[in-house]
Amino acid sequence: MTIQEAIERYIKQVKRSKSSNTTVAYQQGLKAFAECMAESDEAIDFDQADIETLSPLWIETFLNQLQKQSVATEHLYTTAAAGFYRYVAAQEWATLNLSTLDFELGQRRTQGKRLHIFPEEKLETLLKYMEEAVTHLPKSLTQKLTLYRDTALLITLADTGLRVSEACGLQKGDLDWDHRRAVIIGKGDKQAIVRFSQRSLRYISNYLSLRSELDQQQGRQNVLPIFARHDKRASKKVLPISTRTAENIVSDYVVKFLGEEARGTITPHTFRHFFVTRVARQHDILVAQNLARHESINTTSGYTHLTETEIDQAYAAVFGQDRSDQDDDA
Repeated sequence: MTIQEAIERYIKQVKRSKSSNTTVAYQQGLKAFAECMAESDEAIDFDQADIETLSPLWIETFLNQLQKQSVATEHLYTTAAAGFYRYVAAQEWATLNLSTLDFELGQRRTQGKRLHIFPEEKLETLLKYMEEAVTHLPKSLTQKLTLYRDTALLITLADTGLRVSEACGLQKGDLDWDHRRAVIIGKGDKQAIVRFSQRSLRYISNYLSLRSELDQQQGRQNVLPIFARHDKRASKKVLPISTRTAENIVSDYVVKFLGEEARGTITPHTFRHFFVTRVARQHDILVAQNLARHESINTTSGYTHLTETEIDQAYAAVFGQDRSDQDDDA
């Protein structure tokens, strides 16, 4: 069953319990949700995507787009989407973490524009913990492979700006190790060049070295995934991880290293925001636009974030030191 087919079943259910006006509003909300995801970095086509791929983390993307709408429209459309998620969970068509959904819905605006503090320091802390974790490897080979893969994945997302679907689709033959880059097929079926940091390539190399014996048992090496599954169902086959797996990897480590209260604050897409923000801060927004592969610079500007410290410094530069502080100093 596709996501769109599931939506149509949900709307039929809504018709039985809601007014005709509410039903039409829900249809409009879910149509807007589908259009949002089709235009997003993930490029999810609800007419093609299987219902099992439905992720509550998509609500974050939807909320970001709805900032252009009124608060009332935001609440109405996200209520329709939330109802759909809960309907899917009740039908057991997909395994959904509804607590993540509730967290995302908690970010909705009340009055005025939603205040969002970008979790840059938390993300940097998470990466630091991941790099420390691989210095204390577990004894099991599977656990070692999983930890190295996960560390390489998160650092790659942070240092390349790859969309999560692009990272999951990376193959060994895509990487040009000498020039530290890869040619990929990105959003809109467009070919693009992605640069890799020395740090990301180091962790990828270490992971692939640890995996080399397993890889040698396969066929063509160039088509093997960079980031592979290491679960029991994969057995000795080298299969790529899914975007859902990548989302779960990020969520699991966020909770493990930052605590339950941080659940949902960092998603795979947050790493792309982190990447664009760092590039724009150290160079300029045009460089960030090119590295992020955005067609419009307006899209890039929506990815850049200032820290509270930077805002404080900018304010102080304009208005100077507070009079009371000067008196205290005196």
